[in-house]
Amino acid sequence: MLPVVSLVGRPNVGKSTLFNRLTRTRDALVDDQPGVTRDRLYGKSKMGSIPFLVVDTGGLEADIDQIFASEIRDQVEQVLLESDIVFFIVDLAQGLVPQDIEIARFLRQNNSRIYLLVNKSEGVEDELATSEFQELALGEPLAVSAKRGDGIQSLVDSIFLNSEAFTEQVDAGKTPVISIAGRPNVGKSTLTNRLAGESRVIVSDVPGTTRDSVQIPITFQGEPMIIIDTAGVRKKARVNEVIEKFSVIKTLQAIERSHVTLLVLDASVGVESQDSSIAGMVHDLGRSIVIIVNKWDGRNNHQKNQLRKDITQKLSFLPDPEIITISALHGSKIKDVLPAAKRAYDSAMIDIATSSLSRTLEHAVTQTPPPMNNQRPVRLKFAHQAGKNPPIIVIHGNQVDALPESYRRYLARYFSGFYRLVGTPIRIITRTGDNPFKSRKPNLTEPFKTRSGRRRKL
Repeated sequence: MLPVVSLVGRPNVGKSTLFNRLTRTRDALVDDQPGVTRDRLYGKSKMGSIPFLVVDTGGLEADIDQIFASEIRDQVEQVLLESDIVFFIVDLAQGLVPQDIEIARFLRQNNSRIYLLVNKSEGVEDELATSEFQELALGEPLAVSAKRGDGIQSLVDSIFLNSEAFTEQVDAGKTPVISIAGRPNVGKSTLTNRLAGESRVIVSDVPGTTRDSVQIPITFQGEPMIIIDTAGVRKKARVNEVIEKFSVIKTLQAIERSHVTLLVLDASVGVESQDSSIAGMVHDLGRSIVIIVNKWDGRNNHQKNQLRKDITQKLSFLPDPEIITISALHGSKIKDVLPAAKRAYDSAMIDIATSSLSRTLEHAVTQTPPPMNNQRPVRLKFAHQAGKNPPIIVIHGNQVDALPESYRRYLARYFSGFYRLVGTPIRIITRTGDNPFKSRKPNLTEPFKTRSGRRRKL
């Protein structure tokens, strides 16, 4: 499983800025006003050879007269339960304040690996920046700048480079790993038992029965496969117990470890906002997806048509997933689930030759040329595959970094349609430069050797 790094600290100390830098996104809102982040954000980072999950928490704040407020204790303990590593962030500009001291006191009572980061220290010598925070007794403070990136790469390298505790990599073998995700009580465990052919996980009408991810090896068409039944992910406002909040991290780790995620929807309820959120998590992690609509039996034609319409509209950001309608309780159409998962797996693990990708790129550009950049043409020369799960396509050319996001999405859709990928996102990476696959032209000014071995200039 991926290691989890949580960002902890008071409001407005730079947690969201650090989250965006670690994940190379702008998913976390950044503002000078304290308290912008209220719910936790989850993102994936890879600054080096080992990927990890990053959790951006809401600011820990309390009235000075209520330092021991239960809210602070609950939030800190919850974060520590979820995390392998905690980045405790303080603000050099504001200096050491009583809330920092209280948060540090709670952190010292736990066994998590804690790193004290003194943020906003750009332009200040490290010793001067960190001296005030030595009294927190959390090890040597580290001066960083989340805004400029100072000290961040060296921090991550020092944690993960030679740490045996975090060398476990995601299973990249040929055994397909299928995770089953969705809201509580939509039928995930019942579906898991159906696919496994026996009762392997507890089934109950009580939401939240499954608290941890359960891995089950099965055989499909004579080949091994692993199914992971995950805990239901419910709305943040409804997650009260610490152990259930911990299950959200387990679910994210299971999705990341898998090749394909079966997103289970409840036909009796329809597509809710939380279904879209879970689908977004799967898409952001780059995993192939199959939509499983459970409890389909008993719906009339009007309800079925409306549900299909809702899926098309509310999950339109997903890359052409297959939609399988089933009844896990009665077993109807269960036989269609694993073949759909296998097709999505084959799409995620596809191998495409460079010559084929380059020809397809040429067709896509001919059909819809890229927009001009400052009245200069953007030339896309060739493409090659750089990874799987999800497929990563690197496009080389001139001024390709100026390609707008809309055109990158167009190219991803074009490649996906041409190679008939199902439910699988394509990541587009651009590189400026010459084609390394072409032979280098001779430099006529360089000396060359004659048959006699003598060097002669032209």
